[in-house]
Amino acid sequence: MPRAIKKRAKKKGSDEIDVQEKLADIKDTFARKQKTVIMYGLGALAVIVVVAGFFIYRSTMKEQARQLEYEAYKVFYNEYSSGQTPPKERFQKALDLFKRAYAKHNSPRALLYIANSYYALGDYDNALSQLVEFTGKYSDNKDLLPLAYKEMADIQLMKGNKEEALKTLDKLYRLPGNIYKDFALVESARILESEGKHEDAVAKYREITEKFKGSPFYDEAKAKLGEKKEG
Repeated sequence: MPRAIKKRAKKKGSDEIDVQEKLADIKDTFARKQKTVIMYGLGALAVIVVVAGFFIYRSTMKEQARQLEYEAYKVFYNEYSSGQTPPKERFQKALDLFKRAYAKHNSPRALLYIANSYYALGDYDNALSQLVEFTGKYSDNKDLLPLAYKEMADIQLMKGNKEEALKTLDKLYRLPGNIYKDFALVESARILESEGKHEDAVAKYREITEKFKGSPFYDEAKAKLGEKKEG
């Protein structure tokens, strides 16, 4: 009997040790997993903080840009009632404000006004450079793109670059919608006429009379067609 009891006691002690070891392993495994979870959680939290910070920063910069643009518009259009600032000084100040606004947030309208400010200052090369950048960067802006091409053509004609102006006017004409399409036709017709390409010019004038009866260029186009007919 004593031997049998002793044997059972030994087995019980061995089982307890096994259980304790298993519990220790489980605790270690749980601790490692908990540590991993905490590390991943901290990593995810860091990413969230960075992303949130980026959006807050972007929102702040956008708001600052909006305020600068608003101030620049007021300067550009001389909406300050106190005193009269010389035009050159006023447009230079507007240019600086629009540049600061654009640096904080790339607004297509701000870039277009940068070009307009250069134009108002008589710096046609820089104005044209900004317009070229605009047409490349914001080619999907259906509202402002026609105006940018129109201003490009104006500057090119002013500088005597007729061939470049014709290319720009053709791009303007091919844009979706009818914004400045009659302008593109009449300016192209004038250039072609000045170069002795009368048949091409007539085609442009005729298109104005057929498609743009409410155009401010309608009477000019009709008169030109009458002159060509008589000729």
